[in-house]
Formats: sequence, structure tokens, C-alpha cells
Amino acid sequence: MNRVFTNRQEAGRRLAQKLTAYANHPQAIVLGLPRGGVPVAYEIAKTLNLPLDVCLVKKLCLPDDPETAIGAIVEDELLPDYCGNITIINQNTTQIHGVDSEQIKAIAARAKVELRWRDRCYRSFRPMLKIPQRTVIVVDDGIATGQTMEAAVTVLKRHKPEKIIIATPVASKPAIEQLAAKVDDFVCLMKPKSLVAVGFWYEDFTQTKDREVCDLLSQQTYKTLAYQT
Repeated sequence: MNRVFTNRQEAGRRLAQKLTAYANHPQAIVLGLPRGGVPVAYEIAKTLNLPLDVCLVKKLCLPDDPETAIGAIVEDELLPDYCGNITIINQNTTQIHGVDSEQIKAIAARAKVELRWRDRCYRSFRPMLKIPQRTVIVVDDGIATGQTMEAAVTVLKRHKPEKIIIATPVASKPAIEQLAAKVDDFVCLMKPKSLVAVGFWYEDFTQTKDREVCDLLSQQTYKTLAYQT
């Protein structure tokens, strides 16, 4: 299969061309899903002159098979009354692999520890962008099953934004069908019937490092701070 995108940066710039209606929008913000979604989101935020932040969601995987996802969990910081129920679990996958509720709780607990660390690392104690009454463009570098994005959308809706727009370079048709009804718009460049691995669509799909996420967020800090004031 031919690679469609050179890298995440090029994919982000191409996505931004589909989102020009939100350029300089006073109520719009861009949220990237770490880690790979942040370079894509950065290009969108920079091109459209919008504030950038992260939506801290983590995929939940089998301990002995990190390539097999069983769900996703969202950061505590998004909700002051968080009670641990913003977790999307694929029941079919857990049943196939014999994962019981106690194992799921243990996997989720480990993921939450990492999310708290990422919150301190990425934001450097800067408060997250306000969501209520905003147009939120939430970005990932690709959507295969849709579980991670579904978890993000679920928690963002609790903040009552004006709109939620999913933007991604590539997504499987089943994921689009699953998510499109939950948001106001779904912007996607490539829509294959099945998406075995997001990396197949990129020439360069080098793993995004935490340092790169921090650097990209800091480069957009001025615009973000202006938004917060």
C-alpha cells in the first residue's frame, strides 16, 4: 500500500486546509490526543491561529500484549468530581482474552498514574483550556477502533462545549460510523474500510516522545495564554 502522508506534520497541515472556517475563531480551541495526535494538532493550531492543549486519554492494553487494546481512560483533571467512570471498555476483546473486572481495574489504575504524570509534564502546572461554550477540535494521528477518541468525546461533552469536531488524517469506516453521531462534525482525509495499523499510512511514523509534546505545547503558549486571559 502506498503511504499517503509524509509525516504527522504534513498530515496536520493538510487537515488544517479542511478546517479554515475556524481560522482565528475567538471561541475555538484545538486539543491533541497524546502523544501522536499532538504534532498533528499543533500544525492545525498554528495554521488556524488557535490555542492548543492536550486531552489526556490513554489506551488500555493487555499487560502481556501492548498491541491489543481493550479500551481507553480519560484524565482525572477534566472533571473535579471524577469518580473513575470515564472508561471505555471493549467487552468483546476482554471476553476473548479472558480479562476480568479486577484485571481491568488494575490496568486502568496504572494508566491513571501515567496520565497524572503527563498532566504535570505537558502543562507544567498550567491550567487546561476552558471547554464550556467553546468549539473544540479534538485531534489524533489516526483512528482505528475509536475507543480512545470515544473516551475523549465522552468526557468533553460533560463540559458542555458549543461544538465538538473530530479531526484526523485517517480513520476506519467502522470508527467513523461509531463516532460521527456523537459529534458535530468529523473531518477525515482517508476513510479505509479497515485500518490494521495507523502507521501504514505514514512514510515516517516515528514514535512521538514526551519531550516533543512539551516543546510543541510551549511553542503555542503565547496564543494559549492570550486565550485564557
